[in-house]
Amino acid sequence: MSRRITFGLKACVKCKRLVEEKEKVCPVCGSTSFSREWSGMVIIYKPEESQLAKMLKITKPGRYAIKVI
Repeated sequence: MSRRITFGLKACVKCKRLVEEKEKVCPVCGSTSFSREWSGMVIIYKPEESQLAKMLKITKPGRYAIKVI
């Protein structure tokens, strides 16, 4: 098994928002379900102007995982 670099972040299982390890609740959707197994990262600054944000259904700026395992 390969070792993944997670940058000290975990991903919300529901909305894929990346948060610091210490966070208990997702600031976007309020979920408490997180995974440390994720890959790929996208940073969205202006979701209202981003085609990628629209495709990924992201409505708030921030860091998001591409895939959550």
